Amino acid sequence: MAVITIARELATLGEEIARELGSLTGYKLVDKEFLEKRLGEFGLGPEKSLKYDEKKPGFWASLSQERDDYLHYLKTALFEEAAGGDCIVVGRGGSLIFKGLPSLFSVRLVAPLAVRTERVMRRYSCDERHALQIVEQSDHDRAGFHKYFFSMDWNDPREYDLCLCTARLEPAAAAAVIDGARRLLVDAGKDEAGRARVAELLLGQKVVTEIVYAKRVPVHFLEANASGGRVVLHGVANTQAAIDLALAAARSVPGVTEAESAIQVVQEFTVMP
Repeated sequence: MAVITIARELATLGEEIARELGSLTGYKLVDKEFLEKRLGEFGLGPEKSLKYDEKKPGFWASLSQERDDYLHYLKTALFEEAAGGDCIVVGRGGSLIFKGLPSLFSVRLVAPLAVRTERVMRRYSCDERHALQIVEQSDHDRAGFHKYFFSMDWNDPREYDLCLCTARLEPAAAAAVIDGARRLLVDAGKDEAGRARVAELLLGQKVVTEIVYAKRVPVHFLEANASGGRVVLHGVANTQAAIDLALAAARSVPGVTEAESAIQVVQEFTVMP
């Protein structure tokens, strides 16, 4: 099981390349349209996810519980799709969500500003000034999204396995380059290790879902790190009773064989609703 993630500047043919790559490899395409549908199944409609999708949220949105819901269910949807088989994830911080996965191949697509502006002018039938504004706003939003949710510099080429300039590449040619590089990096051993790791990531998400969303145990900033069937909980709680409830909920999740707590008790801790 391999995961290819594609981070792309606006007007670098990211969506077109992802479709070509899907046709070439047979991998499932997980793009904006697909994820909007999946997030809707979790109760996050377009009007909610729009506040956070590839942009830094505004002040009030950044304080909302919807922010945590968005990131939690985004991760859940991506881990579920990866658990189902090879996939291509377009945007949405995929390279950070799957960071450390043995079978991950992360790509960043770039192109000169002049090329991108010209492409936007053609796509939206607008003048150069307006096109440049669209490009710059998109760059600002996507950089802010990665900085806010993942504390990562979206522009840093060292964060990716491959950076590809698409100024002179047609989508089919770019897809062939990506697939060729992926074949060199992800072998059968990494593929199998990736499958096992995705299962652990998904188990951790299921534990958080059970504790926070099903049982509504008041543990803040909860993370569940799974290794095999052993799960360690991290976060902040006001009482030991909350930690005990969290552990009981974790142990009820199918696949969990052992649950331990590294949750900190901070009695004065409160968060905004």
